[in-house]
Amino acid sequence: MIKPEILAPAGSMESLKAAVYCGANAVYLGGKNLNARRNAGNFEYDELCEAVSFCHERDVKVYQTLNILMMQNEREELISAVKTACELGIDGVMVQDLGVLSIMNQIAPELPVFASTQMAVHNLAGVKEAARLGCKRVVLARELSKGEISYITQNSPIPIEVFVHGALCMCVSGQCYLSSMLGGRSGNRGLCAQPCRLPFAVGEDSHALSLKDLTLAHRIGELADVGVASLKIEGRMKRPEYVASAVTTIKAALDGKEPDLDTLQKVFSRSGFTDGYFSRQLDHTMFGTRQREDVVAATDVLGELSQLAVREQPLISLNGEFFAGENQPMTFKITDGTREISTIGEVPEIAINKATDQERLLQSLNKTGGTPYYFNSIDVKLGEGLMLKASQLNLMRRTVVEQLSEDRRKIIPHSFNPEYKVIEKTVIGKQTPKIRVRCDLSQLTPYIINSDCELTMPLEEIKGAIKAGVSPEKLVAEIPRILFMGEDKVSEQLVEIADLGVEKAYAQNIGAVGLAADAGLEVRGGWALNVVNSYSVEMLKSSAVQDIELSFELMLNDAKRITGLKKGILAYGNLPLMTFRNCPIKSRLGCEKCNKNGKLIDRKGIEFTVTCKSGMAELLNSVPLFLADRFDELNGFDFVTLWFTNERKEVCEDIFKQYSGCKKVEVLQSGHTRGLYYRGII
Repeated sequence: MIKPEILAPAGSMESLKAAVYCGANAVYLGGKNLNARRNAGNFEYDELCEAVSFCHERDVKVYQTLNILMMQNEREELISAVKTACELGIDGVMVQDLGVLSIMNQIAPELPVFASTQMAVHNLAGVKEAARLGCKRVVLARELSKGEISYITQNSPIPIEVFVHGALCMCVSGQCYLSSMLGGRSGNRGLCAQPCRLPFAVGEDSHALSLKDLTLAHRIGELADVGVASLKIEGRMKRPEYVASAVTTIKAALDGKEPDLDTLQKVFSRSGFTDGYFSRQLDHTMFGTRQREDVVAATDVLGELSQLAVREQPLISLNGEFFAGENQPMTFKITDGTREISTIGEVPEIAINKATDQERLLQSLNKTGGTPYYFNSIDVKLGEGLMLKASQLNLMRRTVVEQLSEDRRKIIPHSFNPEYKVIEKTVIGKQTPKIRVRCDLSQLTPYIINSDCELTMPLEEIKGAIKAGVSPEKLVAEIPRILFMGEDKVSEQLVEIADLGVEKAYAQNIGAVGLAADAGLEVRGGWALNVVNSYSVEMLKSSAVQDIELSFELMLNDAKRITGLKKGILAYGNLPLMTFRNCPIKSRLGCEKCNKNGKLIDRKGIEFTVTCKSGMAELLNSVPLFLADRFDELNGFDFVTLWFTNERKEVCEDIFKQYSGCKKVEVLQSGHTRGLYYRGII
């Protein structure tokens, strides 16, 4: 069994040092921009250089986060950041955006790229697709169980990283749009305002979207046993004492010791911890908020942890060889297993009184306090009757140790290729978009069935739609957006519907893209792939995607300028704001009281529907996106999608007629939104 690395967060230089001193094998950090924690301290160029040198001297790897969506006009900023990462010898870069991955494959082929948890990779199909696209590691979604993680690690073509401690998002990472829709601060852009921590009531629970923090500190051995390569700690916004406590606890557990969960909880928790996803205990016990007693508890442990966070620990083993003989200069050679450093000292004097013995000699040579080193062994060859000056021995020791540190700190850059395929913005077209409908079987009407439009429907309802009279050629099979289990079954269903004449599948995750392509179907890329630039389109084209539905976090004119495939946007619907594995309605009230249409009420009294009609629990926006009265402003797109969720079939038909021009547009009196197409995100 290969021992997994401990990967710690470094939102500042102080936190980075705390992680290293406490035994982390790697740290992850961000530059000032293009990372998912833009409000953390983060690192300027000089600080990055210092961080890499400091870590590499101590055998600690440095991973940089470029894990947000890159807007088209940020291409040069990305290239500059990647060039810096190459110059500084960064050990790996975490990305979310497929366009970022595409550019990095061209300009930094030696720099390892990891699929961030923001890419929402949650099954083996997604891991395989990430590997095919060039990723060297995948950070799995935090919602997976032990069995699911084990299955992936045992069949994965690349190493797997798993979160083991820290805050949990209520939504699958990369799939949350609550913050952007409510306040324009997008989690996909590193500026989540954490509205899920605010009151959202269901039943007697006033904070139904706030999860306790995760800890798997007591399950570390199980993760090591199933082959997880990296144990990741969340917390780039946290203080150094938090990092020190988390790293110390995980390291103890990995070494087979009892983890100190009490101190870990005192330093930061939200009413305790949960391992509900890992243990498949998806219930109300996973939820919690930060209480006064949680804050007070930290005062008992911060003092001791603050000392731990600044104290250099001797973690690097050295072996040495020392020689001193009569009429010959002393020599001292050390090695860290890779490098060999030696120095020559003075010729020792003949002892007049007491000669230097081996014990006194070793006392001087072993003084490595304040450095990251300790001597595993020193082979001594010492002539008789010699007097060795302590000052000379100390100088020789300092000389070789300092030279070793200097060698270890040296930057080893990656190659950087400034040549890449440039995709410029294009002139916005004037074509009128075709209308597509996404609905389920209960929302079909004869008018919609007989209309000239594609119908995207859940995969499991495709056969029923054909029986209802829908032509297979106009059907698009929607693969579940989140598919934790059942990939083999989905693959079988895709082959079955292909035999019935269905030619197209709708994929909203890179795993689903791979499944659809393997089944020989024409792949329609969905909005949840978070495409916001033309480079992502190019990457998806290499995965057999034929057209793309762009992210609804784009402004309208920016979306129109994206090139590479036929493109469209969502133009109607109660937009999905969150995707849950632990449904907040089910965990409190049970499914029997929901009927697939539960309600959450925010602090302003606004109701948000929670539905699971699509096979997963989703939080829908309180009002629908509505653009029928501004349809002429959608010219330039190849298609627009009407995204029906809980509407009655009569409403679906009415909305469809308004968008298709067969009925006078009636702006929804019950309320609507223009989404982010005009106001944008920060």
